[in-house]
Amino acid sequence: MFNAISAIKEPKNEPLLSYAPGSPEKAALKKKLRELQQGEIEIPLIIGGKEVKTGMMGECIIPHKKNHVLARYHMAGEKEIRMAIEAAKNAQDEWEKMPWEHRASVFLKAAELLSGPWRSTLNGATMLGQSKTAHQAEIDSACELADFLRFNAYYLAQIIEEQPNSSQDSWNRLQYRPLEGFVFAITPFNFTAIGGNLPTAPALIGNTVLWKPASTAVYSNYFVMKLLQEAGLPDGVINFVPGSGSKLGNIVLTDENLAGIHFTGSTQVFGDIWRTVAENLRQYKAYPRIVGETGGKNFVFAHHSADVDALVTALIRGAYEYQGQKCSAASRAYVPQSIWPKVKERLLDEVSSIKVGDAENFTNFMSAVIDEKSLRNIDTYFTYTKASAEAEILHGGEVDDEEGFFVKPTVIVTTDPRFKTMEEEIFGPVLTIFVYPDNQFEKTIELCNETSPYGLTGAIFARDRKVISDLEKQLNHAASNFYINDKPTGAVVGQQPFGGSRASGTNDKAGSKLNLYRWINPRTIKENLNPPQTYGYSFMKEE
Repeated sequence: MFNAISAIKEPKNEPLLSYAPGSPEKAALKKKLRELQQGEIEIPLIIGGKEVKTGMMGECIIPHKKNHVLARYHMAGEKEIRMAIEAAKNAQDEWEKMPWEHRASVFLKAAELLSGPWRSTLNGATMLGQSKTAHQAEIDSACELADFLRFNAYYLAQIIEEQPNSSQDSWNRLQYRPLEGFVFAITPFNFTAIGGNLPTAPALIGNTVLWKPASTAVYSNYFVMKLLQEAGLPDGVINFVPGSGSKLGNIVLTDENLAGIHFTGSTQVFGDIWRTVAENLRQYKAYPRIVGETGGKNFVFAHHSADVDALVTALIRGAYEYQGQKCSAASRAYVPQSIWPKVKERLLDEVSSIKVGDAENFTNFMSAVIDEKSLRNIDTYFTYTKASAEAEILHGGEVDDEEGFFVKPTVIVTTDPRFKTMEEEIFGPVLTIFVYPDNQFEKTIELCNETSPYGLTGAIFARDRKVISDLEKQLNHAASNFYINDKPTGAVVGQQPFGGSRASGTNDKAGSKLNLYRWINPRTIKENLNPPQTYGYSFMKEE
């Protein structure tokens, strides 16, 4: 019988490959991109480890080549969702009882496969299916996903070591059980790593999972599922069920065995989910754990002492990398009047040099937004701004859907700090700037804090240390991932645990122990080593 106390060495973040000219990783990735486009594949559901085909089909297209179909995928209906729930229930007992070291080994192996032979496959699938550049894919579908898998295993080992104190005559222990029931993982299109983390984090603890990927990320997420199977994930532990969120949700969210929800997506959808759970609370076996990361309207706040070059670089990378389709993307900025002329000149000069096009062309900084619906939504903000006397488009404000769903990087300046594009999440490459009078610095800080209902990310730029200290305190609740002299994007697992408060979610910090605790149902065990023999106490011996 194995009786050692296993340890997992603290991981190092997966090294970022450069894809420089002539590098072996660039050659391998380009070869994989060609291979993936050679034929259209059929993607089944995976329930209980078995491929299931429904005949209800959806398409996976390349956003920057909208007429190129990569795959057709089967969509789950009521029958398949009930099959998946049953498969999760059937797998739960054996998976829960498996020693934690063996559960962790599955995901550690997946990380090693990902950082080696599967790297170009996941990166290529993400570049094609989600229109990410090579760099954006590398930091997402290779590095961040590998980090999630490794660091979560490491954090679990740390958690298990946490045990309560015991007295002389008793031994206290804490058992870290999974939740009783299944977890529903609902994942977004914009990060393959989130697609992989949301089902695997609860599964690592011993939970079984239904995984509903975003319809616009089924392609890359399917390869994640195949990677997990290759790493030895037992049948039924994670069940891959693409399909309509509204149709699947009505079944899953009313099932008595629902134990938890791991969600990343829109604030509105998350609110609908929470409401449905509340309305069905009496029929669940236990209160479901609800963990969600939703929207953001993330700010960059500059002081007149800011380094202009650093500020402009952060605005460009924060607002336009991956076409602004990050919940952490910079979308509103506050710049003092005294430095605005320099910021404006440098910003417009840099933005005008940005190349937008095919993600497979490594010289492009930006590619396409995810689909036509997104493009049309972004365009409505351009129409609104062009008709307003309170704002001006300094650059961009144009869309092109002839070959793909392209949106030019856009800079808007407004005289109204509560202008529509300063308040609403756009999820596109659109940055709105409010230029404030230097003598209204304190008032503008209040505006920054109060304008948005979100509390995800934010950045401040200043070289004055007192100002930095004051802004950190005054914007205490405005951002749950707070950056000083840096862009508000690019959180790294193990370094900046990620999550937002206010309307941005439950702030359970993916990439840390805090998130794993949410999938644990602890049990306290007390063993009395010398039980009392009578019921009386010493105080009773004298009147």
